[in-house]
Amino acid sequence: MARMTWTFSPERVDTPDATALRRDYYDDVASRYWKRPATEAEIDEGLTDDGAELLTPPTGQFLVARYEGGAAGCGGVLMLDEERAELTRVFLRHAFRGLGGAAPLLRDLEDAARGLGARRIVLNTRLDLVEARALYTRSGYAEIPAYCTGPYMDIWYGKEL
Repeated sequence: MARMTWTFSPERVDTPDATALRRDYYDDVASRYWKRPATEAEIDEGLTDDGAELLTPPTGQFLVARYEGGAAGCGGVLMLDEERAELTRVFLRHAFRGLGGAAPLLRDLEDAARGLGARRIVLNTRLDLVEARALYTRSGYAEIPAYCTGPYMDIWYGKEL
């Protein structure tokens, strides 16, 4: 049986695949938070002025994960200062979870952060996003004190690159 392949490559946040993935990401995290499906209007509002345009060098990078060529997930890194990058919008569509793409996506995002000059990577997430938290701890991230505040942040992680 042929081995299925993952690829991870930089992509502008406004391409059709990146846009669809960003919408799916927001739909997933908002729906889980609200415990009901997010509406199209809520997704539109959530993506308006969300800072995604900063996910391009030199301020950041956005990656699209593809499984057998199909858009399966995404993630970004945003430079917070000279040496610290923030991991953001890490997401795999549900149909692609469990296929071995999350850890390599995370590694490629860390490589992208290094390429931008980061020596440390940080992130914030919610306690209910248990799959994400498991991925981060499996990948060497440790809980750190809060470096930012916001309504959808419960726990913060960091890792030396």
